[in-house]
Amino acid sequence: MLWNWYTIDACFLSSSWHITSKGMFAGSCIGVILLVLVLEFLRRAGKEYDRFLLAQHIRSLSIPTPASSASSHNCSTAAVAKAATSSTAPTPNGTYQPIRESTFRPNVMQQAIRALLHMLQFAVAYFIMLLAMYYNGYIIICIFIGAYLGYFVFGWESFKVGGAGAEGRLQEEVTVCCG
Repeated sequence: MLWNWYTIDACFLSSSWHITSKGMFAGSCIGVILLVLVLEFLRRAGKEYDRFLLAQHIRSLSIPTPASSASSHNCSTAAVAKAATSSTAPTPNGTYQPIRESTFRPNVMQQAIRALLHMLQFAVAYFIMLLAMYYNGYIIICIFIGAYLGYFVFGWESFKVGGAGAEGRLQEEVTVCCG
């Protein structure tokens, strides 16, 4: 395979993906961009699912009181996020109490979902790699455009700077979409 700039009569992945017109090539370029966007979405979905599991685990570590059992859903997402990045857990009245250090291991169903997300990421990334191996300049540029747009949309996160335990480094907050 050699580097090329073919638009008409190019063939990708199978004989059924044979480009016969400029419109078909433009559709292929848009499809490649969307495929890379899907990859970035899957990466973000995996991170968010892990954050969800961690927040769920932290909520289970907080010590319930009789008054808090009715209002346990009142802990805000920001409170759970703060607890996930520190060694305290939120209480219903908005204060934080120390939590014991523990390890978390997902159950079988949670791990199956994590593995599914990983497999989907792997499969999509593999197809993108196969497309890049055709050495078509336009397709490779579309992969780069998709990576840029995908990370711009799905990689936009807020960071916690400084504070206890940060040691001058940027630290991602646990909840990204709601903070």
